[in-house]
Amino acid sequence: MRAERAVGATAIALVVSVIIQNVVLASGAPTYSDPMTQVLTFHSEHRGLVTLAVGLEALNVPLLLGFVTGLHGLVTRRGRSGLGGSRLAVAAAATASSGFVLYAVLWMGVVLSARDLTSPTDTLEVIWRMHAAAFGFALAALGATFAGAAWAASASGLTWGWQRVLGLFGGGLMLVAGVASGAVAEGSPVVFVGVAGFGIWVVWLVAIGLRLLRTRPAHRSGQATVLSGVA
Repeated sequence: MRAERAVGATAIALVVSVIIQNVVLASGAPTYSDPMTQVLTFHSEHRGLVTLAVGLEALNVPLLLGFVTGLHGLVTRRGRSGLGGSRLAVAAAATASSGFVLYAVLWMGVVLSARDLTSPTDTLEVIWRMHAAAFGFALAALGATFAGAAWAASASGLTWGWQRVLGLFGGGLMLVAGVASGAVAEGSPVVFVGVAGFGIWVVWLVAIGLRLLRTRPAHRSGQATVLSGVA
């Protein structure tokens, strides 16, 4: 029971961190299709906000790894069902973490390059485009994480069947954006396909997090943990 609640709490903590990160950047952050003058202006005027967002990314990475590792432990305890998906989620999460670290480092590179500039430079644009491409690749790995985790959780009885469909659909959307990372780097709106998948990932995290937090202790005569709402 404690393990289920710990994994659930980690999922909710990850959601909270992601929401705060996006709220912080809600004050006119540029998209990858915006002109470089707008990119320069935003990063020159909001260095503190971007620095905070990058710091939260450093928190998101261990939360993501902690969640998928904990989920793998829960799936393993329940038998062989879902183990393949769980292993995929762990491996993909490690890859996604590396991608998001690169994404964050390049983002700080944009901030540092924008300092004291009065007009965009080629260097600033290259770093910005690399930052966008890193986001696309990270989304692809996160999509595989989502699909594997959702499949494993459903197969092992930790979540309902519809949540598996949610994971496969949302993960697929993020994979589409990842495959089109080159286009994302050039400002293609295909990035919003991946962002939609990311939004579904957040919804799924809330659903599984709350479900695991509502775990009831098993009766003394039984061995399995009972999830509230499971027949």
